[in-house]
Amino acid sequence: MSWPEGIDARPIDKGDADAWAELLAAKELVDQEGENYDAQDLIDELEDPHLDPAVDTIGLWAGGRMIAYGKLYAADAVIDLDRVSTEGTVHPEWRRRGIGTELMPWLINRAHELHAAKHPEAPGEVTCSRISTNLGAEALFRKFGFEERRYFFDMKRPLDQPVPKETPADGLRLVPFDTSMDETLRLAHNDVFRDHWGATPKDADSWKTWFTGARAFRGGSSYVVLDGDTIAAYVLGYEYEADTEATGIRELYIGQVGTVKAYRGRGLARITLAKVLTKAAEVGYQRAGLGVDAENPTGALGLYERLGFSVSSKWTSYGLPI
Repeated sequence: MSWPEGIDARPIDKGDADAWAELLAAKELVDQEGENYDAQDLIDELEDPHLDPAVDTIGLWAGGRMIAYGKLYAADAVIDLDRVSTEGTVHPEWRRRGIGTELMPWLINRAHELHAAKHPEAPGEVTCSRISTNLGAEALFRKFGFEERRYFFDMKRPLDQPVPKETPADGLRLVPFDTSMDETLRLAHNDVFRDHWGATPKDADSWKTWFTGARAFRGGSSYVVLDGDTIAAYVLGYEYEADTEATGIRELYIGQVGTVKAYRGRGLARITLAKVLTKAAEVGYQRAGLGVDAENPTGALGLYERLGFSVSSKWTSYGLPI
């Protein structure tokens, strides 16, 4: 790739984490996506066992400052389509100079390479997303032929509002998460999300990295419904310290809500989520947040609205066939 004069390009490594965090903080001030990162968050991303930073990341530098970046992720498993996800941004002070237009072909080309290396037998697609207010990103995606695929909502709920108190039916137990159930929960989660758009099974390494082994995971604010030793439903909570520092609001992010198919229709997701919200308020969280597919097949959007969540931002996912 050729880059504009005065800009150097190289893969991102752990030593770049502070500069990367500064770039993302500058982006957040303008784009207002509600996402904040500290250097350790970004080091955690580079340690993802399914990411090779040497070929799947790129940082653009000018005068010793990171002024743009790109990053890709390719899932190890495919259900319907090999979606190679991409992300990136350009520092607000460096926008409208053609840098994004130069960065996008690098992401697309690398996505093609990842697809050919991992899942050439399946149809493939390069994916990206944007918050609805970022019209510049929309124009860039359309310029390269990306089309809208799916819509998502970020939702928030203040925790000073009352939460309905319910208990599961006789024979079912609502208990805090325990590490002894971790592998059983991973398998249950893979089964629950098998029919959800874009979801792929999580192997043990991915589960540990991004779910129950993540630095942000809060086991004490996560609950599981058990039928004997069988997991029937679950809600997992996370706390992102960089968000708290940036906003002054302590938020419990609801990362996963699931009910095993055989137990759906009994209100278990509602009961478990209500317990998590109640517990979060008790230990000092001020707000709960979550993300939801606008076309979620289990009716999750309506559930969250009934529990007091409201939409804070809208997102669009885009795809470009490989």
